[in-house]
Amino acid sequence: MSVEELRWAHAAFSSARMAPYLAASGGDLAQAMRLYWWNVEASAAFYGPLHCLEVTLRNALHTQLYGRHGRPDWWANARLTDEGRRSVEQARSKLRRRAMRDPSPDAIVAELTFGFWVSLLSHRADRHFWVPALHRAFPGYSGPRRELHAEMYEALQFRNRVMHHEPIHHRVLEKDHERVFRLLGHLSPECVVLARELDRIPEVLRRRDDVCAGRLRLSF
Repeated sequence: MSVEELRWAHAAFSSARMAPYLAASGGDLAQAMRLYWWNVEASAAFYGPLHCLEVTLRNALHTQLYGRHGRPDWWANARLTDEGRRSVEQARSKLRRRAMRDPSPDAIVAELTFGFWVSLLSHRADRHFWVPALHRAFPGYSGPRRELHAEMYEALQFRNRVMHHEPIHHRVLEKDHERVFRLLGHLSPECVVLARELDRIPEVLRRRDDVCAGRLRLSF
């Protein structure tokens, strides 16, 4: 990038946003911009596996709770926390603002956040969710609920960083990668096979040093 392009990019993305990248690059603006774009590339590579994990989790939990309560809008009967009920109402309100007068249960399920589904694995949900139904959503897992929830919560926090365009370059991304696929395997070994076909993460991680040193171009 030319000096003018570097200055433009720094101004466009803001000093606050660029500060972590400059700090990691010893104040070298050109290297900081390469690191910034590599961070975008790494985030893009994680999108597919995270998508698989989020969608598979919500569908697996929904299936078990539908069966438990005998109705697709199981939240009408389930012992949700106040926060959980607010999440359902917020999802319904968002759909109504999109001109859905009477949102279907499927639409509400799709609108509920990853955080909502992860909360159904917390200690507060143990008696009314995990014990009677949700343990069956994880055929590949036989450990304690608290460890599964802790892992899923870590994946949620990481997912939010990726989706909100935050820095992930400083993380041990190999561990994040392993965690996403491990959790997906607890839910569906078959989905792991499919997600591996989309998985560019190892390749992107191997290329980091060369991209950030300017020896290689980004691959996206």
